[in-house]
This record gives sequence, C-alpha cells and structure tokens, in this order.
Amino acid sequence: MRYWLLKSEPEAYSIDDLKRQNVGMWDGVRNYAARNNIRMMEKGDLAFFYHSSAAMIGIAGIAEVARTAYPDPTQFQKNADHYDPKATTERPIWYAIDMRFKRKFKTLIPLAVLKNDPKLNTMLVVQKGSRLSVQEVKEKDFTYIMNMYAQDI
Repeated sequence: MRYWLLKSEPEAYSIDDLKRQNVGMWDGVRNYAARNNIRMMEKGDLAFFYHSSAAMIGIAGIAEVARTAYPDPTQFQKNADHYDPKATTERPIWYAIDMRFKRKFKTLIPLAVLKNDPKLNTMLVVQKGSRLSVQEVKEKDFTYIMNMYAQDI
C-alpha cells in the first residue's frame, strides 16, 4: 500500500463533495509529475484529502483509491475546462482515478501545523514552492499524522 496527498480547491471539489458522492472521479490533473503519480496509484491506497487555495488550507480527511488510472474523459471534451487538443482516445495524455470517501476530520489539520512539526520537515507539502496536486506521502509521515493529529478530529 502507498500513501498520497491530493490537493483540491474546496470551491471546485471538497471533501464534502466526495462524501456526498461516496466515490468520485479525480480528474483535471494537467501536470506531468502529478499525472505520473496518478498512474502509480493502486486500488486500496489511501490519500489525505487536502484543501488548497482557501481561507483554511490543510488536510480535511482521507480518501481511498477505488479505481486505478484510466484516461481522463475531460481531455477529449472540447467544451471542458481541461480539454487537450493533443490528446486522442488512441493516445491519451491525462489520467483520472476514482476516489472513495473514507473519513472527514472534525477539524482540518492546518498546513501551518504540518510546517511547524520538525518530524514532517521532509514531506513535500511543507516544502517551499510545493504546488504538486498529487504527491506521494511516506508511510511514516502518514502514520505519524494520523496518530498525532487525527485521533480526536
């Protein structure tokens, strides 16, 4: 099993949206490194659901990979925000996954808390300039965050 962190702007797609759907498509990723991470995800992998570009940014809950990578249908839809004219059904460029809601934290774990914890100083999300929307999380960091910050929230 691997662990991940998925960033989403809550106005576009929040943990509450995923909770309502139970299983939702994680689409629209248009960064090659993030796309490569999506293609490495396996069914059953867990991910922190991270709210970005909001008044409160940080980890909002947990999701699980329900379906592994498949061609992102929005790359083929000319009227879609994420349309890519270079993509074809024979040679897709971008991929999506399906995520299943697992848990919403009672309170968000703020980025500032993660940044101020010296045990998490190697996590990608706390690095200056880290903007990758799909990133791997080391098992030790995932476990530490769950044990330290997510027990009562």
